[in-house]
This record gives sequence, structure tokens and C-alpha cells, in this order.
Amino acid sequence: MLPTPKKFKIVAAAAEGRQKLNAFDNALLAAGIGNVNLVRISSILPPSAEQDQDLVLPPGSLVPTAYGSIVCDEPGKRIAAAVGIGFSADTFGVIMEFSGTCSKAEAEEKIKAMLEEAFESRGMQLVRTEIRAVEHVVRSVGCAFAAVALWY
Repeated sequence: MLPTPKKFKIVAAAAEGRQKLNAFDNALLAAGIGNVNLVRISSILPPSAEQDQDLVLPPGSLVPTAYGSIVCDEPGKRIAAAVGIGFSADTFGVIMEFSGTCSKAEAEEKIKAMLEEAFESRGMQLVRTEIRAVEHVVRSVGCAFAAVALWY
């Protein structure tokens, strides 16, 4: 059995690269989580997890991460990624991710709507939200990335 993460940080960044994978890697570096191995997870924040935006992740670690990303090689195209956490009063939280060809504001609105629906579907009260988003106009090969990284 894996341990339950106790900490998290929420990040968003965009970057360019010469290749699609390099654009993604550069966006991770810009977000401050580029030297770890992301293990993609679904969208539940453990009840006891505390936010730590100064969290230092050991290089090479396997890091449970909920993220949205988009990579595009169409110059002039606007891309965006967003992630949000919905917090309940006394139990777990819900994480939602989004990416697409839209503005930062549109991505934030999508996340807000998804969090509201997720709480409604669970019959839980949404107490507050925290959303991070980024938009990027592609110059050559661009990536927009937003994530919630969990840690122990």
C-alpha cells in the first residue's frame, strides 16, 4: 500500500521548446517540478494534506500529480492550462484539470464549473476553491501546463 500524501503545491507555467516533448519539459521546469517523475493521478486531495508552495521535491522522485497540459506547434495559436482544487469543510478535496485552445480566463471558468459539478455530484458543500492557470501564444512549439503535485 502506498502512503497518503500529506502536502501539496499548485503550479502553472508555459514554455517553448524545439520539439513537443522539450516544450512540455521546459514548462515543467518553469513550474518548478521539472526534475521529478510525474505519476499522473486522478483528482482527490487527501483530507489532511496541507498546502506548501515552497515544497522542495527531491530530484528523481515519483511524484503523484494531477495535471492538465497542452502542446501545440501552430504559431500564433493561444493555448491554456488550468488546475483547481475544491475544498470541503471537513473531508477530502477535489482536483480538476483542463487544457485547450482558449484564454486563461476561459480555462479558469471551466475549472470553476467542473469543481462546482464535482461537489454537487458528491453531495458535498464546496467551501472554497483555489485555481491556477496560464495561457501562452505559441511562437514555434509551445506548452501550457498546470498541476497539483502531492508529497509525503
